Amino acid sequence: MPDTERRVLGAADRLVAAFGEGRVDDYFALFHPEATFVFYTTDHRLESTAAWRELWRSLEEEVDFKVLECHSSARRVQDLGETAVFTHDVETRVSTRAGEETLRERETIVFARQADGNWLAVHEHLSPAARA
Repeated sequence: MPDTERRVLGAADRLVAAFGEGRVDDYFALFHPEATFVFYTTDHRLESTAAWRELWRSLEEEVDFKVLECHSSARRVQDLGETAVFTHDVETRVSTRAGEETLRERETIVFARQADGNWLAVHEHLSPAARA
């Protein structure tokens, strides 16, 4: 496996694990501060990691949102030099005041190599998975 692919998969693994384990600070630390987010569950693009973190906080307060677990499959990395595109299928179990739900989605995360060699997520796009 090429080094970039290995490193990007490692960054993606850390991101998915932090998300799935509810380690919110660790999760958000894996995004560049100026990352953007496109979620089918919101009516607008989130223009920064701080904006996504604020939405997360409001979901916790308003509906007791919690991520219970998250699994990634069908993973692919496209190495574009200083950036890489990671796509995968994601299955996430969440809970709210309404109960538990399992979400099946497709996700694209764009990573950028930082000056220190680490890869941070700079864009995330989430879509519902097609129904079989």
